[in-house]
Amino acid sequence: MTGLFFTLLAAFMAGIGARDQMTMAGLSSAHGARPALLLVALAISAASAALAAWGGTLVAPVMEPAARSIFAATAFLFAGAEMLVLRARKVPKEPTQSLSAFAFVLFSQQLTDGSRFLVMALGVLLSAPLTAGAGGAVAGGLLMTLGWSAPELAGHDRLQAMRRLIGLGLIGVAVWLALSGLNLI
Repeated sequence: MTGLFFTLLAAFMAGIGARDQMTMAGLSSAHGARPALLLVALAISAASAALAAWGGTLVAPVMEPAARSIFAATAFLFAGAEMLVLRARKVPKEPTQSLSAFAFVLFSQQLTDGSRFLVMALGVLLSAPLTAGAGGAVAGGLLMTLGWSAPELAGHDRLQAMRRLIGLGLIGVAVWLALSGLNLI
């Protein structure tokens, strides 16, 4: 259960205002909150979290505890840097309103974001990839539902400022994990 809660919290925080949530908010705002859009986003979020958890099941057995901490530190550093460096882009106009195109774009964004890397890394660190995957799926679902139901909040300036603060916090966790993995604290 610890893997579920830690991953839920970390993936949710890393996903606030991320590209996938901004894509969902932009399409929901432009074309209305279609239930099919939300269902596709929930399925894609669950699939990307499951894929990250599966990656964790492959990596976890071959890593020593110190290496697990360094791996997790790398994930937190990556997620924090992503939150500090990458800015939300304008949502491109989507003339076809195609759910399959939306699914492809969303899946591509989620596979390359810090949240899914955190799902994998926390699954490895806590030796609980399946519960970490479940936490990541719930976090992704919550973020997609928030972008779908309240798209006006996704582009808010305070959200972007909060995203940067969370990014700094994730980098702090990365430093702590790295130092503990190297037995320096």
